[in-house]
Amino acid sequence: MDAKETISLYEAIGGADTVERLTHRFYELMDTLPEAAHCRAIPPEDLSGSEAKFRDYLTGYLGGPPVYVEKHGHPRLRMRHMPAPIGPEERDEWLLCFRRALEETVPDMKLRAIILPPVEKLAYHMQNKA
Repeated sequence: MDAKETISLYEAIGGADTVERLTHRFYELMDTLPEAAHCRAIPPEDLSGSEAKFRDYLTGYLGGPPVYVEKHGHPRLRMRHMPAPIGPEERDEWLLCFRRALEETVPDMKLRAIILPPVEKLAYHMQNKA
């Protein structure tokens, strides 16, 4: 009898290299898409620290090493983002960038279909203004 090995989403999408490409592309889109202007207007001006934190967060979120938690503790994402005014427009622009980056970096449609719904739910949870 063969036992099937279970792998994480992190491993299934290609591990650190794919997460690096995904987060980098996300922030490129955030900086260049006119459709993301409201979201991008939220500080900080330099997103390099944000990109590194998002990469670390996604690594653990997708089942890889818990890098974010080791560096920064519990994510407490809503609390950490409370100073940023996030309304429906900013939320939708953030999701637009994430969806595009995900489509461009994770070719497997089934994996994208697993990853996207909880990320969308999280984006709605982060909204803190009407």
